[in-house]
Amino acid sequence: MHTLSALLVLAEGQKGFCFIRENIDGTLYSTGYGRPTGFAIDPIEKKPLFHFYPNTEILSFGTAGCNLGCKFCQNWTMSKSKLDEINSVTASPEDVIKLAQKHNVKSIAYTYNDPTIIGEYVIDVSKPARELGIKSVMVTAGYIDKEARKDVYKYIDAANIDLKAFTEDFYHNLTSSKLAPVLDTIKWLKNETDIWIELTTLIIPNKNDSDDEIKLMSDWILENIGDEVPHHFTAFHPTFKMNNHQRTPSATLDRVRNIAMNAGLKYVYVGNVHNPEAETTYCPKCKSPLIERDWHSVNSNKIINGSCFKCKSKIAGIYNT
Repeated sequence: MHTLSALLVLAEGQKGFCFIRENIDGTLYSTGYGRPTGFAIDPIEKKPLFHFYPNTEILSFGTAGCNLGCKFCQNWTMSKSKLDEINSVTASPEDVIKLAQKHNVKSIAYTYNDPTIIGEYVIDVSKPARELGIKSVMVTAGYIDKEARKDVYKYIDAANIDLKAFTEDFYHNLTSSKLAPVLDTIKWLKNETDIWIELTTLIIPNKNDSDDEIKLMSDWILENIGDEVPHHFTAFHPTFKMNNHQRTPSATLDRVRNIAMNAGLKYVYVGNVHNPEAETTYCPKCKSPLIERDWHSVNSNKIINGSCFKCKSKIAGIYNT
């Protein structure tokens, strides 16, 4: 366990909403520290990150618990579990680093549940990882206190932020959180840090897929963080508390992608469906296909020194030299 100084109202022995912050003898402990639910070696495209060291491998892990209550959670068996309800392993920050070195991965991803709740663990892994040249990636909803994020993201190199919708009603009713702090985190990451960011929106039919909402979201992105932040629209499949809800049709993803592109976003993708055309990175200027993908596999990469091989236009992202 790892101690944490904080002010909150929890009775003795009571856990917070996240399940892994507990009042033990008057001290708040992060009981998820060093307790991953397991590890996986993934292509970085699976996070999804398309413009951050494409076609490299990343060590992924998460813990039990979460600071949101999404009724549509795609990883609910982990995020809505307590440590005593799910298999977990013991792994110190040093153990995580050694595992990354053993598998010779480019990056480490804090993912599956929201790594915000294991901020101390993230810091203690990402700091020595940076010293060894290993990158760190947050896959998160971006719902974090303004002061805490300065520490948690200090050694982070990239983040995929889950922009779940663009209405407070959606966030309140379906996630037990708020939209405004997420938007603030996105602006802070893009405008006040050097962290590479991409956005993901899980499209749920009749919940966050209207033309008006997608247009408003796209306009906000353009105005606040620019036209070069990649945006991934991914398909919902029925699960958890929305097990009887409609699956997202491929045509819906095509529609919302077109709205975002017509609004002016340069890099818009779809996920959780097979659509190689909509997974490909195109040069915004000459329209040449640059990185061709099929699911999470990269079939070709024609970006040279961060630029289009054909017209030499700069392509937003961080690439292997």
